[in-house]
Amino acid sequence: MKTLPSSSSKAPVKFRMPTKENLVPIRLDIELEEQRYKDAFTWNPIDPDSEITIFAKRTVKDLKLPPPFIMHIVQSIQTQLAEFRSYEGQDMLYTGDKIVPIKLDLRVNSTLIKDQFLWDMNNFDSDPEDFAKTFCDDMGIQDPEVGPAVAFAIREQLYENAVQSVAAAREIRLSKKGRRGAEYVPASKAGGTSLDLMKLFNNKYSVVRKRKEWDVYGPTVDLLSNEEVDALEAREERNVRSMI
Repeated sequence: MKTLPSSSSKAPVKFRMPTKENLVPIRLDIELEEQRYKDAFTWNPIDPDSEITIFAKRTVKDLKLPPPFIMHIVQSIQTQLAEFRSYEGQDMLYTGDKIVPIKLDLRVNSTLIKDQFLWDMNNFDSDPEDFAKTFCDDMGIQDPEVGPAVAFAIREQLYENAVQSVAAAREIRLSKKGRRGAEYVPASKAGGTSLDLMKLFNNKYSVVRKRKEWDVYGPTVDLLSNEEVDALEAREERNVRSMI
């Protein structure tokens, strides 16, 4: 696994993804006319919104989905982009070193992946796609869909942490105003977990695992049989139906 160097700048950082490319993780799950479309991908927030409609029309055409899917795809992407853009320009909390745990627990086709490691939120040159490619190479994963899925899972969690950083910075500003400069830093659950993992790994800028830690936090990759995949998909479908 690659080592991620940390940024040392103490200047306030405006909201953005803590990665080399400022991309928005977009997740779609739309069901219409007894057909379901699920997808996950990244979107550049500076791209013109006209590209959304072009993407939706092309997707519906390629997948032979009913025309009403176009409007729902466009609306879902626009909503998620609007939420991301609502944070732009806001300060993120700077607390020096900010190391967060990233957890992977996903299935891609017949491949099951579980892993967890640390990620430096202050490294704006990090690359989830490059990390995912290295992960797949190290684990001997040949399915070409696994790498993008791993990268997306990382980006989703980094996005969540970035949003939490904005909220924490806002709370501190409000606290200072209300208490005439009294310092208040909320203790987040993620922060506590980060600290615990930092102590465990004893390597705060790296996602490299020491050999003695492999049994505890080493990655696991399992390949399912066709029968196991069918059974798992049937169970997931029942769970989705029960929530509707």
